[in-house]
Amino acid sequence: MNNETNKDNKGDQHNRNNEERDIIDDIGALVAEERTLRDRSSREMGLAPDERSRLHAVEIRLGQCWDLLRQRRALREAGEDPSTARIRSADEVEGYQS
Repeated sequence: MNNETNKDNKGDQHNRNNEERDIIDDIGALVAEERTLRDRSSREMGLAPDERSRLHAVEIRLGQCWDLLRQRRALREAGEDPSTARIRSADEVEGYQS
C-alpha cells in the first residue's frame, strides 16, 4: 500500500471514529436529559405535559441513536462501510423494543 492510500484510509477511519464519538456524545446528552426529567418527575409527583412530551421524544431519539450505533458497528464487523447506516424511523426502532 502506498503512503497516499494509507493516509486516505487513516483519514477515513478517523472520520468514522469521530462520527461514532458524535453519536456517543449525543447518547450521553440524551441520557442526562432523560435522567433530569425522570428525577423531576419523581420529586415533583409528575411532569407537566410539555415535559412528558419531551421525555417521550428523548426516549425515541435515544432508541434511534443506539440503533444507529449498532448498525454502524455491525456494518464495520461485516467489512462494509459504516457510513451507509441510516437513522431509522421511530416506529421501526420502537418496533424492535416491543
